[in-house]
Amino acid sequence: MTEFDFLSSVDDVPPTPILIAPQAVLRTPARPVRPEDMGLLRDSLPGMFSAMYKAPGIGLAAPQIGLGLRFALVDVADEGTRDPILMINPEVISESDEMAAREEGCLSLPNQYAEVVRPHAVRVRYRTLDGRVEERDADDLLATCMQHEIDHLDGILFVDHLSSLKRNMLMRRLAKEQKARR
Repeated sequence: MTEFDFLSSVDDVPPTPILIAPQAVLRTPARPVRPEDMGLLRDSLPGMFSAMYKAPGIGLAAPQIGLGLRFALVDVADEGTRDPILMINPEVISESDEMAAREEGCLSLPNQYAEVVRPHAVRVRYRTLDGRVEERDADDLLATCMQHEIDHLDGILFVDHLSSLKRNMLMRRLAKEQKARR
């Protein structure tokens, strides 16, 4: 039995709804996952993975589904394959001096994209579903995705890394698109 046995049938699982900015939980730092939260965390995973894969996206943090808990999913595998990572109580413990610019988007800010500059490589420490502490070195897309999801856990959106002019422009466009959908 592996950590993510349910993934073989995740395409049949209804996706958990993803919150769209400006929901307050997206701006609220998530609290650390405690042992008594593990049941809720486990129960939320199939719907979260389903939502992330169906979006399609490469990461999803608990606040994006309305849970103020410090955990996130990441999967940057090539299309058609899956290599899921669940990070519980993650933290960046080191980062490269080298910076990299990459276009980012977010499932909570649909259709909004901008170039964000972040450290090219990071070392992240987190707990796994079975409680082990892992440290993982990441660079390129994986490093960007991990930093983006950890930002979510701190109440930070990718637009917060932009100039106020660019941020306001994207948020106004998002609000206009959301209003038009209603």
